[in-house]
Amino acid sequence: MKRATFLLTAIAFIVMTSCSQTSEQVQTETPQRDYFHLKIFSFESAEQEASLDTYFQNALLPALHRSGIKNVGVFKPIEGLNERKDFTMVLLPFQSLEQFEQLPGLLSQDAEYQQSAQAYIDAPHDKSPYTRIESMILRSFSATPVMVLPDLTNPRTERVYEFRSYEAATEKLYNLKVEMFNEGESALFQELKFNPVFFCEVLSSAHMPHLIYMTTHADTTAQKANWDAFVSHPEWDRMKNLDRYQNTVSSITKYLLYPTEYSDY
Repeated sequence: MKRATFLLTAIAFIVMTSCSQTSEQVQTETPQRDYFHLKIFSFESAEQEASLDTYFQNALLPALHRSGIKNVGVFKPIEGLNERKDFTMVLLPFQSLEQFEQLPGLLSQDAEYQQSAQAYIDAPHDKSPYTRIESMILRSFSATPVMVLPDLTNPRTERVYEFRSYEAATEKLYNLKVEMFNEGESALFQELKFNPVFFCEVLSSAHMPHLIYMTTHADTTAQKANWDAFVSHPEWDRMKNLDRYQNTVSSITKYLLYPTEYSDY
């Protein structure tokens, strides 16, 4: 009897240890997923735009770099290719939500930032450097957990950074569209050399539920050629016709952007 009890105890211990090791192994092998803070600064005048450029270039980006946050993107709409044109988009990457939460405290303690950003911080109510800020918190898809910098060497003013937001009618349909990206759509973008920077779930915004991704192209000619290759690809034709993924997108917002000279990429 004692021997049987001992054997049962030993077996239970082995099973528990095995499960624990398996869980630890899964956690170790699961890639860390990037987070992003996407901010869209709207403005109404050239003076406001210039004020924002000065702040981003001389105060914010240097402070972010000092705090260990690299690869900050700053983008503007390409003239003539967007309905909305008076804005600057800033994309801040984070390795965790904790790093995102810590940033305001780091900036408040950075004396160099406080001095170089004084005009922005202390702007009077009737001379604000912007009219409004849109703010979104993003998390990379599980299939594409980290951002990838574009492999482009041509002049920045020629490049096309394509920002797309896909809204869904319900959370269920949204989750299916995310699944579609994870199960092959994002891989197809990579295969066709779209130079994707990120594919992300939107955790918080004014347009829930939706996802956002950004691809990059050498110029407008390359952007058109890439999309022609995508829509005619047999794998896309297969995926888009699956019953499971029907009606997963109810609205699309698209911006064609270029990176500023002081943007990190």
